Amino acid sequence: MGISPGEYYISVDHLDVGMYVLLDLGWMEHDFPLNSFKIKNQRQIDQIKAHGLKKIRIDPARSVFVPPAYVEEEPESAEEIEEATGESPEDALERAQREFMLRQYTALAECEKQFAKAAGSLRAINANVHARPQEAFNAAAGLVHDLLDTITGHKDVAIRLMNDKAGSEEMYYHALNVSVLAMMLARELNIPPADNEQLGIGCLFHDIGKTLIPYRVLKADKPSRAEVNLQRQHCEYGATIGAKVDLSSQALAVVVQHHEHVDGSGYPDGLKGEDISPLARIACIVNAYDNHCNPQNPADALTPYEALAHMYAHERKWYDVAYLTVFIRAMGVYPPGAVVKLEDGRIGIVIAANFGTPLRPRVLIYDPSVSKNNAPILDLQQHPELNIKSSIRPSELTAHAYEYLAPRTRVTYFFDTATNPSYPS
Repeated sequence: MGISPGEYYISVDHLDVGMYVLLDLGWMEHDFPLNSFKIKNQRQIDQIKAHGLKKIRIDPARSVFVPPAYVEEEPESAEEIEEATGESPEDALERAQREFMLRQYTALAECEKQFAKAAGSLRAINANVHARPQEAFNAAAGLVHDLLDTITGHKDVAIRLMNDKAGSEEMYYHALNVSVLAMMLARELNIPPADNEQLGIGCLFHDIGKTLIPYRVLKADKPSRAEVNLQRQHCEYGATIGAKVDLSSQALAVVVQHHEHVDGSGYPDGLKGEDISPLARIACIVNAYDNHCNPQNPADALTPYEALAHMYAHERKWYDVAYLTVFIRAMGVYPPGAVVKLEDGRIGIVIAANFGTPLRPRVLIYDPSVSKNNAPILDLQQHPELNIKSSIRPSELTAHAYEYLAPRTRVTYFFDTATNPSYPS
């Protein structure tokens, strides 16, 4: 980006309140209303640093005071590096890249282990909800508390794509998907942690009323009007069960209202706008997104990219638009699970993205020269020269690329705080 007379770069370590900064980022790559502004508080400094910039442009004429200009460190010569480390720069880079890949695959395995543990807990909760409701509630509260501790206790939380096996139990992974994404969205909306916890509990139980509806009705390919009406009663049935489980009024509102639409077209009560609980408005968005990605008939599934586009273009009137906009921005144009083509022609599948700063996700690349178990993972945050060109449908892949990338027939998410995304270059 061009630099105007009088402006210069400083180290981000020298940022302070009162400086007038100019961000060399696209407007969708940061959370500020404008690309240039005067820093008002430490939180803004932390937000700027979170983007990983080493230097930042300032306008001294509009700053309260100015620090020294940024000076690039003189790089060591290859000979000096080799003498100090005992390995050539090329060997050091190759080793660092291997270590990065190992961290990624290790983190994925740990994430899937934690997901399986959470799904197992939810399975036990559902098994006990009728016979031992208080025990089920205590277990649900404990699970949500642990999830929320992780979500709120880490500044950088990535949403990770799970494999199909990890999400093989439909009912449990849908509830877990909705809970995780809803709590992540609530964090972005600055919902207080106590309310976020009730949101998580409500989302775990949001479809619990379906346990009182015959399986054949729930799974009917072409349900009759009577069957549709019975399916819709799961909200009221859920309220009855929720009362036995001793859910709070906030959590119960999520159970009852997660199919209400702000334009009054939803059910069971046709509520409008502010009459719908804020937590239920969050749950409604996330529940719809997951249902678009994971419908009863996999042939009807939308890709994550298509689901967000469809919700905004065709269903926007149903949702709290402010919440929907934050959700789309937080998930990114290409959410985990999206099959993408890079500008250099390579294809891959998005496997992880930092929630809230998702425009530079991690992409598993199709490389037929190596086995899929050793497929390269590109962290686009560390490769500013690489950009995603477009999303592509899995059906457009060659047979080998499809088998290699293994696009998910069921899109399941969990969060990851274990990986340091820095990639050697």
